[in-house]
Amino acid sequence: MKLTAIYPGTFDPITNGHTDIIERASRMFDRVIVAVAGSTGKSTTFTTDERVALAGEALAGVSNVEVAGFTGLMTTYARERKAKVIIRGLRAVSDFEYEFQMASMNRQLYSAAETVFLTPAEHLSYISSSLVTEIATLGGDVTKFVHGAVNAALRERLS
Repeated sequence: MKLTAIYPGTFDPITNGHTDIIERASRMFDRVIVAVAGSTGKSTTFTTDERVALAGEALAGVSNVEVAGFTGLMTTYARERKAKVIIRGLRAVSDFEYEFQMASMNRQLYSAAETVFLTPAEHLSYISSSLVTEIATLGGDVTKFVHGAVNAALRERLS
């Protein structure tokens, strides 16, 4: 049986911390679906299609990873895609309470899937999409935090 994992998120934008988690997950599971949330309630810098395209560029070298946008409940999408693992990233202890609550709710909504928490490499643990966007908005250099295509898109969008 092939094991499919789903890594849901806004990915606005996808960072090197995200790609680190995805690359490691790709070695653990047969297939990893990077599920870019379209209906988040958040104001985003990039559209869903743009975020899917940027994630696709950042992950182009990882053969068993698929990037797709989705709307609605992640657990519904995971069930439709037959994902049995939900990947969640933890950067710091402060993330755990929210992620634990989310994992418990996801278990209630889709009991066939298990949540797996992964942490990024230590040198990437402080990176967040919102910090990257803020730095880029203020004219800072984010080249070491994101893929080159993401950096170019941020510069173009925020200039």
